[in-house]
Amino acid sequence: MLSVIGMIWISFVFLQGDRISEEIVLKSSNSHDIELNFNGKGIGYYEVFMPEFAGEQVFVQILDTNQNIISEESIQTKMSVGYFDFEKSGTYTAKITNPTENQIDMKVELGDAGSEIMIPPGVMILVGAVMIIISSYMKLKNYSIEQPDKNIL
Repeated sequence: MLSVIGMIWISFVFLQGDRISEEIVLKSSNSHDIELNFNGKGIGYYEVFMPEFAGEQVFVQILDTNQNIISEESIQTKMSVGYFDFEKSGTYTAKITNPTENQIDMKVELGDAGSEIMIPPGVMILVGAVMIIISSYMKLKNYSIEQPDKNIL
């Protein structure tokens, strides 16, 4: 029961986190920026989804408030999720570039994972899992399998 409550709690925390999402059509050799204001210190994420994926490639850079690159990745899959650490409050930017000659339809999401708020429900899930393991061990410890008698004719 503790594990289920912890999983629901984590889902709720994740859904309540700050995020922005856009559907874009990125033409050949163009870029698109998506910005979000992050508070404090934590872990951010970006998700790139290309519904009509045909082997295209996009390049994603995460820029901090001073336009310094803190993360970059070349994506060649239909869906990709990446994470990055942010150290201070400010506006962070995800810059998506299309280096191919085809235009690409995509959905991009940038958000705060809320990792510091997920610690209590994570501990609750861990305690629930340990309790399941211990109770399973206790039930199996006294379980015996009857062997057929070898001398029966």
